[in-house]
Amino acid sequence: MTDRLHLLARVGTCGLLFDAGRVDSVVEVASTVPAPGAAPAIVGLAAMRSRVATVIDVRALFGLAPMARDGTGGRAVATIVDGHLYAIAVDALEDVSSFTISTAPIGNGAASEWDFVTGVADGVGETLMAVDVDRLVERASTLG
Repeated sequence: MTDRLHLLARVGTCGLLFDAGRVDSVVEVASTVPAPGAAPAIVGLAAMRSRVATVIDVRALFGLAPMARDGTGGRAVATIVDGHLYAIAVDALEDVSSFTISTAPIGNGAASEWDFVTGVADGVGETLMAVDVDRLVERASTLG
């Protein structure tokens, strides 16, 4: 178990924890441009602070209804993986707080489909899922 700072974000009714050390910033993505041929979880590209970011629909990774693909943006967790900027689209951003992360239980398909969920923590009346941004970006890029 580890006790570290995490950003709490929401996707649907799921609470997701992002290691605060891996969060470059939290942003409002103004608009997106489709990326032809990209994996289904890739919404498209967006301009962020004079850089191009790949926008990921984390909802698709959890099997939820995909986010609207109407070119509008929304809230996102910005992170850098292998020198590339990614914006992980979320429904809401809550707060940064210290959480004790326990090992994620192995369940229905979790070992392969949700391999980016690396642990769980107790929230207020709910279980929160800690995600590994490197694995999440890899899963989003290959989901098809």
